[in-house]
Amino acid sequence: MADLDRIKALAFDVGGTVFDWHSTIRDEVSRLAADRGVEIDAPQFTNQWRFGMFQHLGRVRSGELPWMNADALHRLALDDVAKDHPSLDLSEADREELNTVWHRLNIWPDFPQALDALRSRYTVVVLTVLSWSIVVDSSKRHSLSWDGILSCEFLGHYKPDKEAYLAGARTLGVAPEQVMMVAAHPGDLRAAMAAGFSSAYVPRPGERGEGNDGDLSPQDDISVNATDFPDLVRKLVG
Repeated sequence: MADLDRIKALAFDVGGTVFDWHSTIRDEVSRLAADRGVEIDAPQFTNQWRFGMFQHLGRVRSGELPWMNADALHRLALDDVAKDHPSLDLSEADREELNTVWHRLNIWPDFPQALDALRSRYTVVVLTVLSWSIVVDSSKRHSLSWDGILSCEFLGHYKPDKEAYLAGARTLGVAPEQVMMVAAHPGDLRAAMAAGFSSAYVPRPGERGEGNDGDLSPQDDISVNATDFPDLVRKLVG
């Protein structure tokens, strides 16, 4: 259990935890396919694009690719996905336009009210691999008021590297043990814990699309397990 009296800041993952990337991308790809009179597996396209970005991110972390932000990584991954879906016939201009969909991400409906409640007790920031502009644009779309947005593109390291979490804590001016990472991804949380953070797990059913949830059960090694964001507020604020 976390010592909540020691926690001063909550650092939120947002891709999947706060923003519903899958429905956003799936719907945009479905619309594009319908406009062109072709049939594709939009959910599969969506997941291939998302997880392809993380494959390229791994190459950045290893030094195989030069430093770049998530917008550039999404663009690289889109080129890969487009090769597997030639029926869409995506031109360079089409790809540039489609890549902007990441700046219009949907939101899980239980989050905005929870954010206001959590900010009444804690400093609440974003700590994400997404680009700063993706988070700003998607947050403004839903009138979210964060206390800060920490994009790894400016921290010199990408999660889940330990240094990314430590850089986040330094930027906040607090010790790692005074930060709680909040995410829907146990791997992110465990990496944060290895850097000295506390952790809060909030599963998001449907994040990867229908039938792709995997194990969403409480995690014994995580500091706080919540069923949803209202439950997280109850556990952290009361």
